[in-house]
Amino acid sequence: MSPLLVTRTLPEDATDAALRADVQVGLTSTPKTLPPKWFYDARGSELFEKITELPEYYPTRAEREILAARAGEIAAASGARTLVELGSGSSEKTRYLLDALTALHTYVAVDVSESALVQAGEAIMAERPGLAVHALIADFTAPLTLPDTPGPRLVAFLGGTIGNLLPAERAAFLTAVRGLLSPGDALLLGTDLVKDEQVLVRAYDDAAGVTAEFNKNVLTVVNRELGADFDPDAFAHMAVWNTGNEWIEMRLRSRTAQTVKIPALGLAVEFAAGEDLRTEVSAKFRREGIGAELAAGGLELTHWWTDPEGRFALSLSTVR
Repeated sequence: MSPLLVTRTLPEDATDAALRADVQVGLTSTPKTLPPKWFYDARGSELFEKITELPEYYPTRAEREILAARAGEIAAASGARTLVELGSGSSEKTRYLLDALTALHTYVAVDVSESALVQAGEAIMAERPGLAVHALIADFTAPLTLPDTPGPRLVAFLGGTIGNLLPAERAAFLTAVRGLLSPGDALLLGTDLVKDEQVLVRAYDDAAGVTAEFNKNVLTVVNRELGADFDPDAFAHMAVWNTGNEWIEMRLRSRTAQTVKIPALGLAVEFAAGEDLRTEVSAKFRREGIGAELAAGGLELTHWWTDPEGRFALSLSTVR
């Protein structure tokens, strides 16, 4: 068995520099914001795994149902010899595709976390000794260069993560993905769908309080990495449905007027009582809307699969 091939296009200090920039810009903006990627240190990743098992949080189960039922159709439609997964994490759901793609030669896992990539990559190689596995340490929201692998290629972006991008960011992302594809290649995209507001809010504000702890973990990350003095208990977790934009906003609401110091940035941030810090946008989609966004990025939606309850969708798109 060949060793796991690991390539880094993300500089060693990129994470620290990005965190500093995001905190500086986000906490001096109106309204205040922090990007959701900073939830995911080791503790945050552990909490998110717990969230995916909660009764209120349907997206992971719904997407897994589609993959279990439709992986064969996805494989037949794509004919992929290379599978590229953006934001691969543990690659757990990927195994449905790996099993179905009988002509697969190479799996390229793309993530910012080297430890997650190596752990998942080595596990997959042990399970599938004939498969070439390439771990690419990179940020999929930045310009990306893929290794030279056999086509056709299937680029998978699962989990509804595209909903965490704002509309302009989604447009840039889809255009960039189109730039990675050649004729015959395809994009497999996971999108959470618009549904009853109460169902959506409960998915992001569970009764056990796991999502609240996950949301506040971003403050712990900033405290640890930048020496800040956030008191997580001084903020309340909020999940709000934005009807106009059709997205859920996760927020942290300051319980009192307070000043937070961030020594690494020489920054003192004032919060008014009741002021919100937005930590995540999670957009929900309709078929016609995501089809239009794909088309604007140079992609044509050719296949559409949902779970039996119509909560979540996987779509396959090809180069226009």
